[in-house]
Amino acid sequence: MIGNPTPTLIGLLALTFVLPGSGQAPANGWTQFRANPRLTGVAPNAPPAALTLRWTFEVGDAIDASAAIVDGSVYVSSASGELLAIDLASGKLRWKFATGASMGESSPAVEQEAVFVGDLGGTVHAVRTRDGTRLWTFKTDGEVKSSPAIAGDLVLVGSYDTHLYALEGRTGKLRWKLQTKGPVHATPAVQDGVVYIGGCDESFRAVRLADGKTLFEIPLGAYTGASTAVDGDRAYVGTFNPDVVALDLRARKIVWRYSDPDREFPFYSSAALADGRVIVGGRDKAVHAIDAASGKAVWKFVTRARVDSSPAVAGGRVYVGSSDGKLYGLDVATGQKQWEFDAGGPITASPAIAAGAVVIGSQDGRLYCFG
Repeated sequence: MIGNPTPTLIGLLALTFVLPGSGQAPANGWTQFRANPRLTGVAPNAPPAALTLRWTFEVGDAIDASAAIVDGSVYVSSASGELLAIDLASGKLRWKFATGASMGESSPAVEQEAVFVGDLGGTVHAVRTRDGTRLWTFKTDGEVKSSPAIAGDLVLVGSYDTHLYALEGRTGKLRWKLQTKGPVHATPAVQDGVVYIGGCDESFRAVRLADGKTLFEIPLGAYTGASTAVDGDRAYVGTFNPDVVALDLRARKIVWRYSDPDREFPFYSSAALADGRVIVGGRDKAVHAIDAASGKAVWKFVTRARVDSSPAVAGGRVYVGSSDGKLYGLDVATGQKQWEFDAGGPITASPAIAAGAVVIGSQDGRLYCFG
């Protein structure tokens, strides 16, 4: 039986920020994994069409997580267990925070005065954006690879202890937790007061944000490590089956499944939604564009290694990394390559796009900023 984790509260009297009810990203920010609460992977504005390398920062260990970009700062976590804040304009370090445990795919989420992130020791951290000091910690009983999502005054995050947690953003106090039948790896999507998440227990869930009550479940037939993208009455998520699934949230059923007719490999990448298309990376070394209405293939771009990086879309282009060491810029409409950058090391992290910049980390410990 998993016990009730207890938050450690540090300096609460000095913590004065308030989380707004919308949980929406600011117009010039990439505040969390997949950019916004619906996890669509679409940037609010576009970087220059011709990207050049602005700066490189040596983090010192592998970067598995996506960065956040808010108010002129880049926030990124590394396998060494450090959360770093880097000046977007200059690439210089503002501060670093040591979590005390290695950090994996949990990407920072930022809201006003706090940045939230999880570590592989099972702890969720809230850190002050101004100076990198600890605000509070919350201990789970398993690895936290899920990226936090901010919804109103709550921080939502999954743990390998099989729970999805809702924590109060100001204090770290547990508001509710939902137990599933497997590790909660994915990042929750939020729309209109409902949390949507697929799990390692082969189920897709809709959960009421207010109290954590499950509204409905849809069997997926396979487990998923990907996060779900939500658009109105539809949700889209890749599985290890291997296929990409479209779900009708109103009818509460699967409406189509997409699988590559040539190669059967899992979809670990989280999908982006743009121009009526579901764009997702596959472990078949390809980036796939699927018609959102029909589930039919639109185009496929083949790289030289698996694509676990989740695509980001801005200005008619798809930006996505590959384990072949390259960051690609593809045309949304055709899949034609418009640009590439050879980082040298595998890229499994996902791009963050804001304020005219594209930021991504690589497995060799370098953080790149293009603009």
